[in-house]
Amino acid sequence: MERIDADVAIVGDGPVGQTLAVLLARQGWQVVVVDRWPQPYTMSRAVAFDSETARILAMAGIRDYVANDTEPSGRYIWRNGEGRVLLDIQGSVTGWCGWPDSTSMYQPALENALRNQGRELPSLRVRRGWEAVAATDLGDRVELRAVDRNGESLTVTAGWLVGCDGANSFVRGLIDPPVRDLGFSHDWLICDVVLTRPRVFDPNNLQVCDPARPRTEASAGPGHRRWEFMRVADESVAEIDTVESAWRLLELFDVTPDNARLLRHAVYTFQSRWAENLRSGRVLIAGDAAHVMPPFAGQGMCSGLRDAANLAWKLGLVLRGQARDGVLDSYVAERVRHVQHAVRLSVDLGKVICQLDPRAAADRDLVMTAARERGVGAGRPQAPVHPLRAGLLHHGGRPPAGPLTGTLSRQARVARRGVTGLFDEVVGSGFVLLSSEDPRPFLDADTRAFLAGLGTHLVTLVPAGEQTADGTAVVDVDDVYLPYLAAAGARAVLVRPDFYVFGQVTEAEDYGRLVTDLRRQIAVDALTTG
Repeated sequence: MERIDADVAIVGDGPVGQTLAVLLARQGWQVVVVDRWPQPYTMSRAVAFDSETARILAMAGIRDYVANDTEPSGRYIWRNGEGRVLLDIQGSVTGWCGWPDSTSMYQPALENALRNQGRELPSLRVRRGWEAVAATDLGDRVELRAVDRNGESLTVTAGWLVGCDGANSFVRGLIDPPVRDLGFSHDWLICDVVLTRPRVFDPNNLQVCDPARPRTEASAGPGHRRWEFMRVADESVAEIDTVESAWRLLELFDVTPDNARLLRHAVYTFQSRWAENLRSGRVLIAGDAAHVMPPFAGQGMCSGLRDAANLAWKLGLVLRGQARDGVLDSYVAERVRHVQHAVRLSVDLGKVICQLDPRAAADRDLVMTAARERGVGAGRPQAPVHPLRAGLLHHGGRPPAGPLTGTLSRQARVARRGVTGLFDEVVGSGFVLLSSEDPRPFLDADTRAFLAGLGTHLVTLVPAGEQTADGTAVVDVDDVYLPYLAAAGARAVLVRPDFYVFGQVTEAEDYGRLVTDLRRQIAVDALTTG
């Protein structure tokens, strides 16, 4: 029997487990990942991610992959069965977080980039081909046992165990949480294709809301495309899940063996449910282990990576002794509420798309066409994530003070010391006190020492065209940040490491109040003076 000690054990080496492992290992923590499959899955499941997720992936160290090995998803159109446009959305290449509103990707390439990043981190060990079979929470640590195909046994002793092991999660069974299921489920045939002849797609992504057969065409990253076809009532899964059926349906889009190569076809049954608790003692779950949803809002993998970003910094605080472990309850409160919205949004979109009744579909078309003629549903896509209203925020679970509290912070270009780039690249990751004025005169020595202990970046914004002699100052190159603060009546915001605003400063005395509240909620003093 082999034994390994770690700070965090992770079950599941997909994108969520990989991202969480990398974010923790980049902080220096000893991380062990086990996965039952000897080799990574070689096909795509997700095909796109949003601007916030791109920011998370860049924070995980794979900025070059995000920038160079993907493509902006671009225009997204919904048509009815007759070809009439119901919805026309043009995604921007510069979204809220400085990355495109939506980015198309080939998932094996994403996982390979994360894997390569993990190999550069000496504190991260990945053991594939080991299936988790038992785990015990011993109060001060967790013991995880895994076995390989030869019956050999591996025991990992860790401070924390996180299950990122998919919809059939072993780790979720340890928590045994109540699960909310919205009961919306359909079968879709997925066809992943590589075109053998050059072809331009306009729009780049198309949803055909045809009651005879709802279907989707989408970019799946450079060199790859995906088509999806809903199974209708008069056919079985076995009938639609064949090579012959795939080519017959692909021909609707002029895709044939003469101009394309079919990488795979598979029937995917999407579901709509979430666990209402993500933690029991030292055991937590994230990603598909915690929630699954229809694909129509493109938020399945994105929600999992938000889980990883939220959990990584909070686990880091706890492992460093800078926060009590109760802080991890805020992971549950924040992520469950976010995921509820993502699942419900996905279901609402699915009910529009998956309409098989011709009369109901005709009514839908009339309503959506009239709305489009009035300008409703045009332009940029709406954010799939609501602001946080409960959790680790200024004033805790009460209505937060200031409109920016609990919202996802902006990212744009800034400049400092001759370097211009996106904010995270120039300033770095972690807590950020972002201010339209020098914040240091408003912070006493004890408060400044506390922020420094958290690795907080003190950042003073100056308008474009001004010089930055002070080391805390950055130039607001794109004229985004100063108007962003001014519109909310904010002098400053304290941004968490997952890019959400802990709270905003409106009056000078709010600087001290904000930091005092953060200190109270994570209970650092109780630990450091104990």
